[in-house]
Amino acid sequence: MSMNIESKLNQFQFIARDVKKSYWTANIETKALDGISLNVGKGDFKMILGPSGSGKTTLMNILGGLDSADSGEIIINLGNGKFKDIRKFTNNELTNYRRKHIGIIFQFYNLIPILTALENVELAARFSGISSPKKKSKEYLSELGLGDKLNRYPNQLSGGEQQRVAIARALVKDPALILADEPTGNLDSVKTDEIYKILKKLSEDYNKTILIVTHDEDMANKYAKEHIYIKDGRLIRNQGKGVG
Repeated sequence: MSMNIESKLNQFQFIARDVKKSYWTANIETKALDGISLNVGKGDFKMILGPSGSGKTTLMNILGGLDSADSGEIIINLGNGKFKDIRKFTNNELTNYRRKHIGIIFQFYNLIPILTALENVELAARFSGISSPKKKSKEYLSELGLGDKLNRYPNQLSGGEQQRVAIARALVKDPALILADEPTGNLDSVKTDEIYKILKKLSEDYNKTILIVTHDEDMANKYAKEHIYIKDGRLIRNQGKGVG
């Protein structure tokens, strides 16, 4: 990595350059990402928009270490002067990256049904090596309005409450980057607005970098000043910062 890029990365959470990813069925190639270049600053709250099959989720999975790019460069700012190209990570390094530096919020919550709300969050904190995991888990759940439901199981919570548990689980690790893939896809309009409001406030209060994949352009326009538009695996518009 050049000193020029490294000095500029201090302003950014990550810099992606010419990222490509294809999937093959028999001899047929599907280009999920076709040369994406993208910069996201520290504390940014951005929405990733685009039609189904545009490559949005593939991009999120690659940034989160759940999938790998075929080529390109993805430099993540992990803090304390640590700049890493995640494409060069070993399997063990990727596991550590997912556990400690990335918070992921899924559409279907992905809570463990036999664990309480507190236990779901505390487990993530323990895997990440966070000190005082139970205390911090209680603090985040209480901040998200679930202080009186710590010992309830997922099936005893509403959809919006389960998603708030998932948000607490992502935040408790103090991650460098939070990724949310259609986090309100299973919620009604009232709960959708509530979740976006919570995520926006958390980004502002904690200076957290949050990327959200969504089809809901109305919510994107309401809560995010900066949008990333993807179509056919290509970046067609990025409203926001650039490295110049």
